[in-house]
Amino acid sequence: QVKLVESGGGSVQAGGSLTLSCTRSRVTTSTNSMGWFRQVPGKEREAVASIAPGAPSPFYAASVKGRFTISQDDAKNTVYLQMNNLKPEDTAMYYCAAATTMTFSPTYVQHWGQGTQVTVSA
Repeated sequence: QVKLVESGGGSVQAGGSLTLSCTRSRVTTSTNSMGWFRQVPGKEREAVASIAPGAPSPFYAASVKGRFTISQDDAKNTVYLQMNNLKPEDTAMYYCAAATTMTFSPTYVQHWGQGTQVTVSA
């Protein structure tokens, strides 16, 4: 069983920064991308950013492009999401995920983290 352990959520004021971390308990050959989704109550889970070894560049949702940066440290089996210039609309539960395809969709997620709350106040 692969576990994804997240950390780094919290509360900040608008304009502030947070860094989320997601560490995998072990690497599997079936994982082709990793990244982050977020969800607010009453809305569908949306892909925020993902990274895949076979992709030319990371994926970013339009709403976070230019403010968020995803990166990975293979030696630590860890993926990071650096979030700058945070806005109140970034408030959500953020979930780390490992997917079987480079297309980062909930349909193809094989492992989910437990979620970490990010709250941005105006």
